[in-house]
Amino acid sequence: MPSMAESYQPISLAPEELLAIKQKLSTARHNINNHLALIVAAAELVKRKPEMAERLANTFLDQPKKIMGEISDFTHELEKTLGVSD
Repeated sequence: MPSMAESYQPISLAPEELLAIKQKLSTARHNINNHLALIVAAAELVKRKPEMAERLANTFLDQPKKIMGEISDFTHELEKTLGVSD
């Protein structure tokens, strides 16, 4: 299957396929926002109670991995729907 960079043919999607992509994007945005909110909340807590920094370290360290997972999952689903991949 050609990669997106190699493909010059227009891609047509049925309305329900476009709706599915929109829903998946909305879910990914929501999940990423939740991960970012956890980082902000943990930072605010550490700011007010510095002694909690060590306890909250994993919260800070886990979120980027989870965000990258959300982006990767959405990208995979989008490429699958569009019939393109690297």
